[in-house]
Parts: sequence; structure tokens; C-alpha cells
Amino acid sequence: MSSVIFISSPINTFNTLSDSAGGVTGTAIRGELRVPGDKSISHRSVMLGAIAQGITEVSGFLQGEDNLATVDAFRAMGVDILQHSDTELTITGVGLHGLQAPRTTLDLGNSGTSIRLLSGLLAGQKFASVLTGDSSLQQRPMRRVTEPLAAMGAAIATADGGTPPLSIAASSGLRAIDYVMPVASAQVKSCLILAALYAEGVTRVTEPAPTRDHTERMLAGFGCPLGREGDTVVVDPRDIRLRACKVDVPADISSAAFFMVAASIVPGSDLLLRHVGVNPTRIGVINILKQMGADIEMGAVREIGGEPVADIRVRCAKLHGIDIPPEQVPLAIDEFPAIFIAAACAEGETVLTGAAELRVKESDRIQAMADGLIALGVDAVPTADGMVIRGGVRIGGGEVDSHGDHRIAMAFVMAGLVAEAPITIRDCGNVNTSFPDFITLARSAGVNVEAV
Repeated sequence: MSSVIFISSPINTFNTLSDSAGGVTGTAIRGELRVPGDKSISHRSVMLGAIAQGITEVSGFLQGEDNLATVDAFRAMGVDILQHSDTELTITGVGLHGLQAPRTTLDLGNSGTSIRLLSGLLAGQKFASVLTGDSSLQQRPMRRVTEPLAAMGAAIATADGGTPPLSIAASSGLRAIDYVMPVASAQVKSCLILAALYAEGVTRVTEPAPTRDHTERMLAGFGCPLGREGDTVVVDPRDIRLRACKVDVPADISSAAFFMVAASIVPGSDLLLRHVGVNPTRIGVINILKQMGADIEMGAVREIGGEPVADIRVRCAKLHGIDIPPEQVPLAIDEFPAIFIAAACAEGETVLTGAAELRVKESDRIQAMADGLIALGVDAVPTADGMVIRGGVRIGGGEVDSHGDHRIAMAFVMAGLVAEAPITIRDCGNVNTSFPDFITLARSAGVNVEAV
């Protein structure tokens, strides 16, 4: 994708509806879509398949740049990974202790998930490694993983400021710890779980609020169920032997979120999103949108490979502002750029607090979204740990900067559906990290978007 996306207000004289509240016109979002596979689950399928015994078959794999960075890293460590189609691959596992020392630095591009989870996995290896990434990744905080890993006995160093590159020395043995996470983070939790597979003794990781549990679910699928004591995950590495299995990656709810918001805000919309992962630790976006008045139904709920999946129907509804419940914040942390667009279209005030984590994502998502909304005429006030948005006004045209953040770029594409004039979004190349066919799929749903 090029570095600029140009969005014009979608005016179709054969299918244009008017919002009685604001006089906004937009082409209804209708039909059925299946967004690409879940990025988080795709990462983990490669990581666990690589250290399992046997051949793991993965379907629904996301061909995003972040996931391909994970694939390349394990290939560099001697793992045979074959791509059979855009969404299917096989991984010939080398076992828990079969990874080989990479000959070069492992470049993980823009992927925070890759570098944080791999730091845990590599902390217990008998070889040294160096992990780095692009300029954005090199700004992201890593002490949240390096400090507990050091407490486990890992020799791991960061650049000045606690950012990548990470230099990990050959391990002389890790020891178990009892760790209470200061901030809810699935990446930190997963990092420590993977390190605990190589530690002496039983590791306990306590989280202050529920976070996505894909690592725990997938480990169970590979024959390694973990213990649970309330808010604490318990890892006992004795007699661990991961066995290859089949992994069916559901559609990514984080990608589906943009289309949920689009269908909610454009009059006349009625959209069915197929085979979406609805893990209870990931459905904060559905819960929040419903509290705002969104018309969202989950049907055909089933479980595939340990992960709940559903077809999600979304119809346009009149949204209203809310105080976002604190317990929903960790369950929707990646979806807030889309939620902010919904808030801009909702009547009244929406208040988010307790989301300081958004400031250390691929960009400072609080400031980047506030700046973009303000540029489009929305009353948005950033705070230290959230935002206050007074919605219900007309969204104007203008230019916004995504700061190289894929979710910022895609969020403002959805704003373009109800904008009164064209919106130009700059620095959009990283959309390919999570949603390589975003432009094509958005057009198929009726979004008038061009890559320039």
C-alpha cells in the first residue's frame, strides 16, 4: 500500500440515505464479509507449532507483515515452514529444545507481539539472540518484559530508554517466579508463560484484569493445559511435551471492528461478518458498542480449536455517548481507534479512562486519534489515560496523519463514510501489518477509498 490513502464521501445517487439527525449522506454498508484471520492467533500458531513435535497444519493464517515477520524469525532458527496458499501453512516442529541459533539479528518489523513473545521464548534458549524492528518498534517500551525475565534469571539488555534492540545471552537456566503484573497486558503474560516452559519450578503470573487468553487456549490444544487459580495462570513445566495439531484461525475481531463501526454509523446498513473470533477476552468492542446503542447480534456461535467463533450481524442504529466501563478497557485495547469514530458519531459525551496503554502502541493512539478528530471538526480532548469525545456533530473533511499506525489509518477510513468532504490520511503503509486486503474488502462493502 502506498503512503497516502484518499477517502471521498461515498455519494451514490442510487443508494444514498439521509441521517435525520445530522443530514449526513453515505452509502449503506450491506452484504457479507469475512475479514482476514486473527493476528494474535496467527502469531501463536507459528510459535507453538515451531516448538512442538510433529507437523502443525494452520488454516485461516493472516498473511500480514507482522505475522510474516514471526514466520521469518523461526525460519532463521531452523524451523521448516511451508506456505501452501494465502491462508494455509504447515510447520515442522523441532521440539521444545530444538531451535537453532540465528546467524543474524532477528528483524521483527513493526510487530510488538513478535518481539515481546519471542523475548520470553528465547530467554530460555542455550544460544544468544538479538531482536530488533523498524523505527516505530524501536520506540516501544520493553522493560515490562525484560524486568520480570531478568527476575527469572535471563540475561537480557535493551537500548537506552528500555527500548529495542533486545540482546539476549545464552541461558544457563531460568527459575520460576511468582509475578504480579502491574498493568494488564496479554503480551507480557504470554511472554512469561513461554519463558516458564524453560524454567525450573512452577511459575505463577497474576493479572490485574482479564486479558486475551489465546496463549493458554492454544497451549491446551498442543497438549499442555495450564493451571488457573483465580486471576493467576500457573505454569508447571515438568514433563512438558507439545504435540503438533491443526489450528483453524478465526477472522480477527480487531479487523472486524472497523466494519462493525461502519455499519453502525451509516444509515441503512445491514452487514454480516462471518466466522469472527469471539473469545470472551476480546469482545470488549462488542460490549462497548452495544452499550452505546449499537444493533449487534451474534449467531451460529460455535467452538473451533478451543476458540469461540460466531457470525456477527450489525445494523445501523442511533448511538449515544457513554462512560466506558473500566473493566471493558483491557478487552478492547486494540479496537479503540474504531470505537473513537463511533463516539464521534454518537449523540452526547463519551469518556474513556484507564487506557494509558494506548500511548505506547504503534503510535500514541490517544494523541493521534485526538489530533485527527480535531482536524475533522470533532470536539475531542485527550487525557493522560484516555479521551473525552463530544459527538453528534457533522464530521468535516481534511487531512489526518496516521503516524504509520495501521489502526489509526483504518479508523479514519470509516470516518470518511460519514464525512461531508474528502479525507486524506497520510503515512498508511503499515496497514499491511494486520490487514493486507483492507482496500479491496472495504470497496466490496461500499467504501469509496483509494490508495494513492
